[in-house]
Amino acid sequence: MVVHIVMFKFKEETKQANIIQAKQMLEELMGAVPTLRSMDVGLNFANEERAMDLSIITTFESKAGLEAYAVHPEHLKVVDFIKQVIEYSKVVDYERPDS
Repeated sequence: MVVHIVMFKFKEETKQANIIQAKQMLEELMGAVPTLRSMDVGLNFANEERAMDLSIITTFESKAGLEAYAVHPEHLKVVDFIKQVIEYSKVVDYERPDS
């Protein structure tokens, strides 16, 4: 199993609206990308300086599944939107044994 985690820091301009739109767009990928096995989209409530605004945790059967997700047209639409409204993002990808 491959786990893909991304955390996003959004620009201040129309921040809340953009977070909500990004969350909705990300959640819609669950039925649209065949290799995507699960997705958890979380909105931050911590007020710490180091806090990010939104995170996703996704799972795939394999690295090939993650690679297919990365170039899937529906995912690329979400990426295009998010790139316009974030300051930056951080990512972690790792393999875990099947549970």
